[in-house]
Amino acid sequence: MNIQIYGKSKCFDTKKAERFFKERGIRFQSIDLPRYGMSRRELQSVMQAVGGLDRLIDEKAKDAVLLKYLAYEEDKLEKVLEDPSLLKTPIVRNGKFATVGYCPDIWKGWE
Repeated sequence: MNIQIYGKSKCFDTKKAERFFKERGIRFQSIDLPRYGMSRRELQSVMQAVGGLDRLIDEKAKDAVLLKYLAYEEDKLEKVLEDPSLLKTPIVRNGKFATVGYCPDIWKGWE
């Protein structure tokens, strides 16, 4: 299992996700999303796993409303790559599988 947790340092759900894997002795890589962001390929892989970019957007983010006014999916993708704070956290990846938010029921199936 190769777990990556993309999160924000002040996000309660990110801390819960990290605790979930620690308690089970599962090693993971923690990535500070606002600081390091995601590569285009990583983001596209997560989008495919969760069902599209719209499921990744944090509606509470400061500039989330601006995405609604972008006509093309590619423009939205570029904006998210520029400003990863628009993404919901945590984003947990395990190879081709991914979840957005705190999803312990799904993660148990990965063990």
